[in-house]
Amino acid sequence: MAEIETKRSAEKKKRFNRKSTRVDLTPMVDLGFLLLTFFVFTTTLSEVKVMDLVMPYDKVDTAKDQVCESCVLTVLLDKDNRIKYYEGAIENNPPVKETGFAPEEIRTVLMQKKANVERVRGSGDQFILIIKPSAASSFKNFVDITDEVTICQIKKYYVDEIKDADKKLLLKKY
Repeated sequence: MAEIETKRSAEKKKRFNRKSTRVDLTPMVDLGFLLLTFFVFTTTLSEVKVMDLVMPYDKVDTAKDQVCESCVLTVLLDKDNRIKYYEGAIENNPPVKETGFAPEEIRTVLMQKKANVERVRGSGDQFILIIKPSAASSFKNFVDITDEVTICQIKKYYVDEIKDADKKLLLKKY
């Protein structure tokens, strides 16, 4: 059967039926948090980097070991981020110098000493650094000096307790 178009039916055909386009994003937020949580728990965050610290074996008599005095640099970590250092044995009453932890200070001292040992001995591997932290120094100072040892590629270094003669050097004013 045929329909007769009337004015009303024509208007109805031209008019579009519009519906709401609102999107509910609540499940998307939940999904985002689930993904974020998943990736946080399944990834490895930063790994701890540990520096090897070689300590001497106390049961072996090391008094027989011969070390050239010109190859040794002793570093005394002092208060207020200061470093006092001397070359050779303390029994010979060496001159004591003072420096700080800035790269142009202690790093320069270490590199010059290593270069001097290499020039005199033919190898920088004979350079020995003795680190003696005082009670007034901080753990950050110790970490800083071991970082400088690594940067300067010093192969032989020792951590020793501060002796009475060293304490007298720390009390002197220079």
